[in-house]
Amino acid sequence: MTYLTLTDTAANGAATQALLETHLKTLRLPSFLQNHVQVAEEASKAGLGFDRYLLALAEQEVAQRDRNQQHRCIQSARFPMLKELADFDFSALQSLNKARVLALTQGDYIAKAETVILLGPPGIGKSHVASALGLHACRQKLRVRFYTAAGLVNDLLAAQEKLQVPRLIQAALRQHLIVIDELGFIPFTTQGAQLFFQFCAAVYDRVALIITTNLPFTQWTQLFQDETLTAALLDRLTHHCTILEFLGESYRFKQRMKRQPKSKGGDSPDEAP
Repeated sequence: MTYLTLTDTAANGAATQALLETHLKTLRLPSFLQNHVQVAEEASKAGLGFDRYLLALAEQEVAQRDRNQQHRCIQSARFPMLKELADFDFSALQSLNKARVLALTQGDYIAKAETVILLGPPGIGKSHVASALGLHACRQKLRVRFYTAAGLVNDLLAAQEKLQVPRLIQAALRQHLIVIDELGFIPFTTQGAQLFFQFCAAVYDRVALIITTNLPFTQWTQLFQDETLTAALLDRLTHHCTILEFLGESYRFKQRMKRQPKSKGGDSPDEAP
């Protein structure tokens, strides 16, 4: 292999530049490739040495790789929408401990493969908070997968038809966090309930779970249609568990009421003659 000396570089800058860019592409250093000329000019103006110049380029490369990995984690999670905790109105839900929610963003429950259950009626932000916590995990470069409860059961039923349930579960075990949204909106068939239990039993104590549900635990038997299975499932899910209870009026309902025009005299349309 031929190496250019400093004399070669001065004599043939264009060739050196082309060779440098070739090597940067070979080494897969796209940020170096994109920024080295600009950073060199800035370093020269600031009178920085070669080590500071190289450090600045390395920092940009590391930062870009970090952003790329976060983006891949977010894409792989398959969130229906990206939600931020900063956009959640904690003041509208006095029952929810904001400090407790924010503590979850640190990810200790993920490291311990624990469960977080968000419990309360529809429309008051459970899905928002669950998605936002999942997004925080992605930004920590953790592997996250988002499901609706119905979607997960449908995937399990489809996998069973193809004799691929173990394969689906193995894929789940490679995740750091699984979010299961809207548990309780659609009752399961006997087969669906059994597969859901099998899935949760397999990831128990190995993968962190976030589950949102509109049903209190006393009504889960209605969903799974089997007292023994329900008891066994709850035993696992609540063993190492943080339960966040959401109490209040539907946020969407309150927004509709704000937009609803009032008739003359201050009466609502329903009360007007």
